[in-house]
Amino acid sequence: MRFLRLLLVLLLPLSTISAQNTPPQLQPRPATPSVPAAAANQQIILDVQVTDKSGAVIRGLQKQDFTLLDDKQPQNIVSFLAIDAAAVAPTDPPVEIVMVVDAVNASPQSVSYERGEVKKFLLRDGGKLPQPVSLVVFADAGTKVQNGSSRDGNALASLYDQYETGVRSINRSQGYYGAAERFDMSLKTRPRRKLVIWISPGWPLLTGPDTELSHRDAKQIFNSIVSASALLRQARVTLYSVDPLGVEDTAEIRTSYYEEFLKGVTSPSRAVPADLSLQVLAVQSGGRVANSSNNLAAEIADCASDASAFYVLSFNASRADQANEYHSLEVKIDKPGVKVRTRSGYYAQP
Repeated sequence: MRFLRLLLVLLLPLSTISAQNTPPQLQPRPATPSVPAAAANQQIILDVQVTDKSGAVIRGLQKQDFTLLDDKQPQNIVSFLAIDAAAVAPTDPPVEIVMVVDAVNASPQSVSYERGEVKKFLLRDGGKLPQPVSLVVFADAGTKVQNGSSRDGNALASLYDQYETGVRSINRSQGYYGAAERFDMSLKTRPRRKLVIWISPGWPLLTGPDTELSHRDAKQIFNSIVSASALLRQARVTLYSVDPLGVEDTAEIRTSYYEEFLKGVTSPSRAVPADLSLQVLAVQSGGRVANSSNNLAAEIADCASDASAFYVLSFNASRADQANEYHSLEVKIDKPGVKVRTRSGYYAQP
């Protein structure tokens, strides 16, 4: 099974904002990067989103308002920073938005709809984007990665028009082997915070009652889970899964099935392919899953609004007794009606 040979690499080194004055260009995807080395002192940095019940961002919190738990044990918060993008100079933005347009795991009709909605988002407010945005176009013919990022939505929309996704050779009705092929292609995809908004119904979970894994297969999947977790955390990526099918897909069990796999995987014996699904990775990174609206442009804008204000906390993790030891994470705020999102765990090392 081809997907067992994959190492989940969603990250590419993102260009600095110094390239913003250069017209953006789509470039072929470079070779897969290696996994970043862990910090010597095992310092864990968390980007924390805090909202009220309506989803509005809560500003003005202080370090003492936060409680950080590692495996349910309180940790000393080594550093604390409150980020308000409106108060930061445009030349030094604290966050970048990466939009991944997935033309592999969606139907041709959905791809056409995605194109229109992405352009609608880019052209909001006359094309003046509040945060730098870069584009990744993921198609059967290969992945195109924008060279640099830009706040010019008009230029990005024009660039998007120049790239025509190839005719699909794989579709959603091709059964297991077609599913495995799409899964394979999906996983071959790129220190400021990055919001990666992946517009896709997601790749097939490839997990069911008839799925049997050898010990070797399970270990390979577990290693990919650990690598994905480390890559996302070290690159400060928050992942968002935005389903272009919207309410058309809500009747399918697939849209909620991922919830069974949100708990951190502690050993190879508990690993299954669905642990690497787009929706699971999004929630575990502190992002969200959006699959209940037909207003795709609004969903994208809602995810991007997380860049407006957030908090950055860090703590020093203890050395693990063994390699790839899973630790759950939780951040709490003792205030009524407050919702907190951050990554749900990490793998500690000796």
